[in-house]
Amino acid sequence: MTAAMESSHKVIVLAAGGTGGHIFPAEALARELLARGRAVTLVTDRRGHAFGDSLPEVPVHRIRAASPGSGILGKLTAALQMGLGLLEARALLRRLGPAAVVGFGGYPSVPTVYAAAHAKIPALLHEQNAVLGRANRMLIAGAKRLAVAFTGVTRIDEADRAKIVRTGNPVRPAIAARRDASYAAPVGDGPVHLLVMGGSQGARIFSDIVPQALVRLPEALRARVHLSQQCRPEDLEAARQALAPLGLGGLELQSFFRDVPDRLAACHLAVTRAGASTIAELTCVGRPAILVPYPHATDDHQTANARQLAEAGAAWLVAQPDFTAQTLAERLTGLLAEPGALAAAAAAAHRWGSADAAASLADAVLSMLNTRDASANGTHHLDADTIAKGAAE
Repeated sequence: MTAAMESSHKVIVLAAGGTGGHIFPAEALARELLARGRAVTLVTDRRGHAFGDSLPEVPVHRIRAASPGSGILGKLTAALQMGLGLLEARALLRRLGPAAVVGFGGYPSVPTVYAAAHAKIPALLHEQNAVLGRANRMLIAGAKRLAVAFTGVTRIDEADRAKIVRTGNPVRPAIAARRDASYAAPVGDGPVHLLVMGGSQGARIFSDIVPQALVRLPEALRARVHLSQQCRPEDLEAARQALAPLGLGGLELQSFFRDVPDRLAACHLAVTRAGASTIAELTCVGRPAILVPYPHATDDHQTANARQLAEAGAAWLVAQPDFTAQTLAERLTGLLAEPGALAAAAAAAHRWGSADAAASLADAVLSMLNTRDASANGTHHLDADTIAKGAAE
């Protein structure tokens, strides 16, 4: 059996945990690799979620991991958990003998990817944001490839830029299925479908600002607006009371939308945060957006995400301190008076996005296995002190 044939029979380990922003791309890659006949297993931390009933054939292994705590005790505890997780990951990889490890960022991925680098198992990192995340910064020296969703990702040393391949950020199959949904900007007296989301359960600032902005619109324009808005459960009733008297063309408020793909395809304009998954979904479908980055995101990565879309002509970036009722009212009035601007932004978003990121990511993983070089796993190797230091920072 040749080395290539032997590798094709080995499992590919996906290391992911924490938020859905890390788990969703891992699940999409797992689905793609399984379709290509590759065995896949997920390694996550003890709080991480499995892929669920949709992929019951993917085994799940849980190891210890922790994000840096606050204070000396918290940092020492995190470092200890990382150290124990590293021992567990090393034992697991020795038992599995994988062909490769793919890390999706977040501290739950650190022990497994580090153990792979130490064992000279090819490792690929996937970065969903426009700023290389802290976990991936700890691991990049030992990785052979870095798959990115954005161009010009920051916080990467020049020596590691040769490892970059742009694959995009995988989206859910239901979103990918809307890739070819056409966009027609609102014209004349026709309805305007406005979609407002802020993460899985909305953002309080949107519940506060959107009603105040809509009341400032001319009455005829308000009557055209069909608003679909996610609100935090505790904000839902107050938002309803503020919006119901405004004479909108339509109003639907929920704490969680289970039909986001349909709502994205139907909307003329979205008002959202700028997380990586949100950006991937907006651009896959090709919808213009007013992006209000969450200002407390790590390394302010949401602003970096939004800036790239704004520079591409696909969105309008409004920093949260500038996101006032008057600003939003003026922005809505101006955009809805220029359907050509909305159509141009929708086209730019569609050009930027992709429905094939999972396939591109699988290509990158398998290509890495077919291009083994003398360094085997990048040009540098991590040491245990790096992991302990990173967990304590």
